[in-house]
Amino acid sequence: MTIRRAGASDRIDVESIVNEYNAAIGVIVRDDPEALRRYWEGPGAFWVALDGLEPIGCVALRPLTAVAGNACEVKRLYVRPSHRGRNVADALMDTLEDYARRIGYDAIYLDTYDDLAAAIRLYERRGYERIERYNENPQATVFMRLQL
Repeated sequence: MTIRRAGASDRIDVESIVNEYNAAIGVIVRDDPEALRRYWEGPGAFWVALDGLEPIGCVALRPLTAVAGNACEVKRLYVRPSHRGRNVADALMDTLEDYARRIGYDAIYLDTYDDLAAAIRLYERRGYERIERYNENPQATVFMRLQL
């Protein structure tokens, strides 16, 4: 497995895996192609996990201006079912967290919902703590933060 920061040349792979994520999770508010492009053109970032040339997972980071301090937010963490249990999610989160530290973020936020128990366990194991609601995501029921 390799993890590559996505760029414009990865548009088709990014759109494909994000669409799969949206369907699997039942996302209501979805990123359109313009929003996805902002991840790799800045100020955010998007990574794709690959098994050979096949995309098997993804995660995105975007700046978070809705909270005090210099914070960012985890978006679209997803691993295809065929590759779960192989530490792909941890590798993607390692990449995102290392990048956030390197560019000077103080905290990483995320939202999820109760049905995603495995994801919540992953985040808690990584040191994310539950916090009060910080956004208006209509699907989110769990809000978390990692202080860097």
